[in-house]
Amino acid sequence: MARLVPLLFATAAAINLIPIVGAFSAGRLEALYGFPVEHANLEIVLRHRAVTIALVGALLAAAVVRPTLRRVASVLGLTSMSTFVAFVALVGDANAALLRVLYVDLVGIGALLMATILERRRIA
Repeated sequence: MARLVPLLFATAAAINLIPIVGAFSAGRLEALYGFPVEHANLEIVLRHRAVTIALVGALLAAAVVRPTLRRVASVLGLTSMSTFVAFVALVGDANAALLRVLYVDLVGIGALLMATILERRRIA
């Protein structure tokens, strides 16, 4: 059981580190999100999004080995992934690539929720 919590944080970290590839080019962003990045402003926002999500992933990765970071990493990771899921639900009409991101984020949310529950049981 002691190894499960770090594994769950590592899973959430990996999910949040994957989008960093989008920071390197518009082509990578198009592959990730399934739509053309035709405007410079959109490219800037999406590339910044890739870096921001990777920062969440870096914190989650640090929480694998630094248990003192787990609470803040969980809150940040859950907030980041849950808001994406909420925006997809609120806006609707997401393409297949964005739905894939949603499903992967749901896995990350599940991993963090399970890790949080297991951490609390160990503490209590």
